[in-house]
Amino acid sequence: MDAPLKGWKILVPRGGVWGGDVAEAVRARSAFPITAPLINFASPNEDDSRLLSEKIRLLESGHYNWIAVTSATAADVMHSLGVKVPDHTLIAAVGETTAASLTTAGYRVDFVPTHDNSAKGLLLEWAEAARHQPPISVLWLRSEVARPTLAEGLARRGHLVDSVVAYRTVGVPAAESIQYDIRNSRIRAILVTSGSVAEQVHKQFSPIPDEIYIAAIGPRTAKDARQLGLRVDAVAKQRSVASLLDGLEWLASGSDMPVTEAIDLKALRAFEALVLQAEQENLPVPKEDIPALDEGRGQTPGDR
Repeated sequence: MDAPLKGWKILVPRGGVWGGDVAEAVRARSAFPITAPLINFASPNEDDSRLLSEKIRLLESGHYNWIAVTSATAADVMHSLGVKVPDHTLIAAVGETTAASLTTAGYRVDFVPTHDNSAKGLLLEWAEAARHQPPISVLWLRSEVARPTLAEGLARRGHLVDSVVAYRTVGVPAAESIQYDIRNSRIRAILVTSGSVAEQVHKQFSPIPDEIYIAAIGPRTAKDARQLGLRVDAVAKQRSVASLLDGLEWLASGSDMPVTEAIDLKALRAFEALVLQAEQENLPVPKEDIPALDEGRGQTPGDR
């Protein structure tokens, strides 16, 4: 069986269950995963913690119609805080990984987008949150540096959203042995799975030898990595680990990779139809963003 990545050492930049699953996917390609968590998660600052506690009390009293959960980490926070979700409050998960984390923690999941696992995917497919629907109240549990896409999209549609910081992302220094292996090109590829990971790769390992490939999970992450000064050699066509490793296999086999499409063409056509209908009926033109395939670095608090 052809195995282009056979014998490669590939840096997996996250630990936990997710990192373990990625390591298994790397092994399945006959490569060796080197797990080095470069980011971890911490409690929010004092003010954000007070607001989080306040909004959770509102949630448990039945105030919200929906909770929006856009990361597995947010699901873990809910579980660690012992959050009780009322029966009438529904839960929207950004993707299958987040949904699985919620289910494992004992929560039900009422909606998961099928085409795009991002905040934009939620906005595109979430029927109850669509334009011209009755207003809903939503609690969004997010990271400190999350882009405001979801809150702004819901507000534009007339819905009520409380955007609350549930956790912070912090850097984790890699072991000296891993830094040595990178300096001496003993690792063949580094997986960059988010803008936050890209920051740590740049901060801890630059300059990265030309012999080491850098693979980004999607166009947004690739853009953030390049803005930091990192060279990006492969970009996943879909926001998945399998697609990310496919990109490395293209490189390993010496072939040109297919061009990555950052825009969901089906969503683009649907958006254009909405614009045409609005113009024909003399309604305000919709302003939803077209969904991209991955999320990049968040803005700093001062930018929001």
